[in-house]
Amino acid sequence: MADDFLDASGLLCPLPVLKARKKLKTMADGDLLEVYATDPGAEKDFPAFCRAQGHLLEECRKEGGKLVFRIRKAAGGA
Repeated sequence: MADDFLDASGLLCPLPVLKARKKLKTMADGDLLEVYATDPGAEKDFPAFCRAQGHLLEECRKEGGKLVFRIRKAAGGA
């Protein structure tokens, strides 16, 4: 179960990643954020964002027309 949730459905690149970054800043290290997005570009953007910031992308799947990302916040990550 995720510690927090972000619905970025309907938002276009780069807004889903920017909103996720802002949300992650408010979360504790090791917390899990679940993000829903509909922008096809998010499928490439979120893995790149996680690699750059040191977060762990635990899951990326398609569910009911949406992309679902589960991101584990890195220690000291932004």
